[in-house]
Amino acid sequence: MILYMQLFGIHPNEIAETKEQIDKDILEIEKLAAQNKKVVAIGEIGLDNHWVKDRKEIQKYAFLEQIKLANKLKLPIVIHSRDAIMDTIEILKGKILPEKKGILHCCQLNKDLVKVGLEAGFYISFAGAITFKSSKNANEIISMVPNDRILVETDCPYLSPEPNRGKRNDSRNMKYTVQKIAEVKEISSEEIAQITYENGKRIYGIK
Repeated sequence: MILYMQLFGIHPNEIAETKEQIDKDILEIEKLAAQNKKVVAIGEIGLDNHWVKDRKEIQKYAFLEQIKLANKLKLPIVIHSRDAIMDTIEILKGKILPEKKGILHCCQLNKDLVKVGLEAGFYISFAGAITFKSSKNANEIISMVPNDRILVETDCPYLSPEPNRGKRNDSRNMKYTVQKIAEVKEISSEEIAQITYENGKRIYGIK
């Protein structure tokens, strides 16, 4: 079964230069989201210090303001966090928290981030990186996540899992990510597929 849904949000690499423009952009997102019943979350939003290293404060501002928007619209959020683990943890432990919780998208394999995310009520979404030989702590991280909080994704066109690493990613490769989780959890791939499907419906409020 295919679920058609939409997410609206300002990615940290696409935010405006000023708070004033960010506020205008968020207002526009609010109008669009309010008009579209298929919008199920605000995202991807968050922090990215990989490509842009000198805009931490403005990124945090945009992140927090979009959490406020998600709360206003009663929607979960989808967090992008790259090379910003400690800053993301700080926000997840802060005073402005998403009331409908959300997802740590393409979650970095960091125990502290996953632990704080779970404590904050978030779902943890894994992509093809968990199959990489270089991801030495993947098994430990997968084991940390309860079955009712685990999700899978492609992050298309990036992060193709083994054995297709380095090629353009798409949904045909999802089976390898699911297989990896199934091996660690010691249950069947079919069970993981069903578990993650139900988890996705639950966090996005899809009946």
